[in-house]
Amino acid sequence: MAALTPISRKPLSLVLPTVAASGGLLGLFVGTANNSGLLGIVIGAALVAALAAFYIQVLKNEQLAKWISILGFLVLGFVFGGIPGAIIGALAGWFYHWFTYWLYEGRYRQRLLPYLTPGQVLWHYSFRVICGAIFVFLITPILVVMPLSFNSQDFFTFTPEMLRFEAEGYSLKHYRDFFTNNEWQRSFKNSLIIAPIATVISVSLGTLAAIGLSQSHVPGRRAIMAIMISPMIVPLIISATGMFFFYSDIGNWLEGTLGLPKTFVGYVKVILAHAVLGIPFVIITVTATLVGFDRSLTRAAANMGADPVTTFFRVQMPLILPGVISGGLFAFITSFDEVVVVLFVGSASQKTLPWQMFTGLREQISPTILAVATILVVISIALLTTVELLRRRSERLRGMSPG
Repeated sequence: MAALTPISRKPLSLVLPTVAASGGLLGLFVGTANNSGLLGIVIGAALVAALAAFYIQVLKNEQLAKWISILGFLVLGFVFGGIPGAIIGALAGWFYHWFTYWLYEGRYRQRLLPYLTPGQVLWHYSFRVICGAIFVFLITPILVVMPLSFNSQDFFTFTPEMLRFEAEGYSLKHYRDFFTNNEWQRSFKNSLIIAPIATVISVSLGTLAAIGLSQSHVPGRRAIMAIMISPMIVPLIISATGMFFFYSDIGNWLEGTLGLPKTFVGYVKVILAHAVLGIPFVIITVTATLVGFDRSLTRAAANMGADPVTTFFRVQMPLILPGVISGGLFAFITSFDEVVVVLFVGSASQKTLPWQMFTGLREQISPTILAVATILVVISIALLTTVELLRRRSERLRGMSPG
């Protein structure tokens, strides 16, 4: 554990430019919202730098400076953006007070190793800022969609009532439309039929393939692995085009030779196509789990008289189960969210939820899409959380992390 270094106050020549740069970033967003980004940068940088200089040289009272910052920015936020602006302003005021003293008192070095150079300290925090910026860039579109799904109007934008946090601006009518509209429910049921069956096929074939390719005596296993995971590398439109021609011939044979119903054949084609897309995820996760698998356990089971099937289900499967379930969850998400392949391979009878969303965007702009998107995001978060819990359990089972 890093030793705590004593607090040493930093010169204003370091503190003020850094604080001003962070204030200019906030001013950029506020100014852009008011059609004057450059002016916002200048005002934001000057305001925050002046406050920092006042706190350090004149006020010299950190607790009082905190409340001045919070209340001052709260008022400014309310003037420019109402109640939402006031909330953001209060948070910004707290942050700039904390950031000023964090720099001035040298608190950024307290939990770092004392022998780190200034350049290493700068990279330590720059790396975290870059990662945070990437995270914000990725997560912001989701955060925008979710509140819009509660819009009481049929718009894809925030209404004045929503921005003022008025109850009339929010409604669950788009969610009611999703659960009562026959088109949406039909597509939702199709997704619930196709995704689980495709996942079962992906998990079965992908697990067997991963176990086989993990054997060192298999010839050309690297080339076979590359071919098996190619569906997740090749552009989806190319895969969809190839699947269209391949599964159309299979469908003609199933309908013409075996006399199977057209709707049933359509489901078979879509399920097989989605299974192909999910198999690479299962192979990768199961192969990663098999890296830490002790092969002597299967040899011991064989010496005790267990046949290969018994050995697999009683010895090997319990240990690689977290990887199998993780791969299955990824395969399920892939099938549940996929739209390109089903457009090529399926028909109107197999219209899935993403296909219905795509149709809604192309033919009629329905805010119900936002409600569906929010539901899908919640499902994806729940599944990915499960994947993370299973990953940690797998590490504990293999002794890679403390229990």
